[in-house]
Amino acid sequence: MTRGGPPVGREGAGERRYALELDPGEVERYRMMAEQARAAEADLWELAGIGPGARVGDVGCGPGALLPALSAAVGPDGGVQAVDADPDAVAAARALVAAAALGNVTVTQGRADHTGLEEGSLDAVMLRHVLAHNGGAEDAIVAHLATLVRPGGCLYLVDVDGTAMRTLPEQADLTDLNERYAAFRAARGDDNRAGLRLADRLLRAGLELVEFRGRYFIGQPPPAVRPPSWAARDAMVNAGMATEEDVRRWDRAFGEVRAAPVPPTIFAPIFTAVGRRPA
Repeated sequence: MTRGGPPVGREGAGERRYALELDPGEVERYRMMAEQARAAEADLWELAGIGPGARVGDVGCGPGALLPALSAAVGPDGGVQAVDADPDAVAAARALVAAAALGNVTVTQGRADHTGLEEGSLDAVMLRHVLAHNGGAEDAIVAHLATLVRPGGCLYLVDVDGTAMRTLPEQADLTDLNERYAAFRAARGDDNRAGLRLADRLLRAGLELVEFRGRYFIGQPPPAVRPPSWAARDAMVNAGMATEEDVRRWDRAFGEVRAAPVPPTIFAPIFTAVGRRPA
């Protein structure tokens, strides 16, 4: 998950743009999303060439939630090069790689628009939930990543339409939290509808559009998992868009929801676009 601007990976030059704190709850949310993504996108991974023997880049890898699945997909004859700009995320991803003994995975620090990866060296590059947090830098990021794939290779983009996400039953304080978060991101210039524009960005980068698809995630998160809006609470306080009392109120609301007889259900529209570099 990469946040942006000037064009970045997870953190900007001289300014920390990544608003989500990398705490255990946030890491668990990443892993939950990774498991769901692998199951829902299996045919798209194959279409993009993410399979045995492939060389794949995972840009904005965060704490490495998707790395075990990518490692297994490419197998011992393939390789995964993961990149993130946040040093804490890089450390977490390297720890995961070591603990899981993923011998075909490397993790380096780099920005989404300047990864340090070799041009034309990869069969596929994946960028998940990054563009929505890099307002103004989206096309520069996609253009850079397009240069990393070989002729015939694919760039694989995933993002959401944050304006269409819903949680039911509604809870007034948590609705307030999510609305504040949307306003906070809009004030930073982030694109809350980034998922809708993925195909256009691939075409502007000179790639051939192979597939553009949308799906709804409908499910109940584990009780300990809280949304990105909660993970950004400190950033919102620092920006003057929330108070410490707001944070305490939101925290109490999460406790009430967790104790309620009907658990919340999340409805989230997720978009995936695959572009191929002309041979």
